[in-house]
Amino acid sequence: MGAEQCHVMMFPWLAFGHMLPFLELSKKLAANGIKISFVSTPRNLQRLPPIPPKLADEIKLVEISLPAVDGLPENREATIDLQPEQIQYLKKAYDNLAEPFEKLLQKDLPDLILIDFSPYWIPKTAANFGVPTAFFSVYTAATLAYMGPPHELKSGSQRKCPEQFTVAPDWFTFPSNVTHRPDYAPKMLRSLHFPDVSNVSSGQRIGTIVEGCFFVAVRTCKEFEGEYIELLEELYQRPVMPIGVLPPILADTEVSSAIDLKWSSIFKWLDKQKLKSVVFVGFGSEYKMPIEQVHELALGLELSKLSFIWILRKPEGVEDIDLLPPGFESRTSDRGMICLGWVPQLEILAHPAIGGCLFHSGWGSIIESLGFGHPQILMPMVADQGLNAKLLVEKGLGYEVPRNEDGSFSRDMVAKSMRLVIETEEGEPLRLKASQMQTVFGNQDLHEDYIRKFIQYLLKFRSKGQ
Repeated sequence: MGAEQCHVMMFPWLAFGHMLPFLELSKKLAANGIKISFVSTPRNLQRLPPIPPKLADEIKLVEISLPAVDGLPENREATIDLQPEQIQYLKKAYDNLAEPFEKLLQKDLPDLILIDFSPYWIPKTAANFGVPTAFFSVYTAATLAYMGPPHELKSGSQRKCPEQFTVAPDWFTFPSNVTHRPDYAPKMLRSLHFPDVSNVSSGQRIGTIVEGCFFVAVRTCKEFEGEYIELLEELYQRPVMPIGVLPPILADTEVSSAIDLKWSSIFKWLDKQKLKSVVFVGFGSEYKMPIEQVHELALGLELSKLSFIWILRKPEGVEDIDLLPPGFESRTSDRGMICLGWVPQLEILAHPAIGGCLFHSGWGSIIESLGFGHPQILMPMVADQGLNAKLLVEKGLGYEVPRNEDGSFSRDMVAKSMRLVIETEEGEPLRLKASQMQTVFGNQDLHEDYIRKFIQYLLKFRSKGQ
């Protein structure tokens, strides 16, 4: 059967760190003639990057209104709009999409539904219509393997106390550093095995989805974590398909447009810096860094004596005058640049002056930075970031900033870690290994081949009438 006959419906979780990879995969599939229905809420669809005109006929954005629930502020449709404690109410509202989602299927049946970790109710609903589902994970295979097989995800029978989350689980068949810090382990335990206001835990969601799906697609590649992919297949007892890391494409036209007007001062400043001397500092759009952490991080950057470009998101309710420590900007003006809000991150990372990254260990940012061969200074904050950091340390690609027992960090820890990775002899193996990873993470042909193989699998799967 031709690819043009295949129709895939995408249903991501309501976080841009999930929606954007789902959209990127949608574009890859659509470019190969597969029809895509991308389902999300109206406000989220409006905030997505525009669909390339050449793919407009293949990708249909399908609106599904988010029901109101007590505890969820009005017009807050994504995690970026919320404080961490409010996200459970977003999950509750998300679960209330079950009925309108069923009405969508009544109107237009796809050949396959690719779902995220959260909509545990979709496999059963889809089965009633004879439509198969597959789990598309934006997390690494290592993260999924660490969380465990479906029965453990649903019951938490083997890990019932936080200490058990600080060591590699029993089902790991090889030595691994992928664990949580002691200060974060209690939060992981609660999230994975204790229901929130939605009455379902994250573990129950993922376990139910894996059991209800025909196969699992993971944003990863064998060249980076082949052993974890094989382990995951054993744990899930399902085919696990690596689809590549979906590396962003940096075109010459994008670089020139980024340098134009608004961003020209950034690139002019970078042009004046020495080769591989600048540390890119950023903690993503999701993490809301408290002002106390902002100040301590700033003082760490100052203490390091290294050049830096800091992409800073201002905490809510903080006035500009209070955002940074008194005198910080004047003291670092000769070697630092601070950018508030969105910037062309990919173009900045591509600049030859960038020598390393100090960031939150989000998988998407790891992919982007290793695509340019940058060593990693790791400061994980939430969710899977701690596991990602341990994976990078295990692979010899980064150094995790030491933390206090309560999870806090000091300016001294930040400064020492930056200098170790960027300029010391001790950090040379990290710099070398990271530069070598560019041949994996920056290899467009390699990851396009993963997409081709995935499409072949989809069409074969469809032809068998699974």
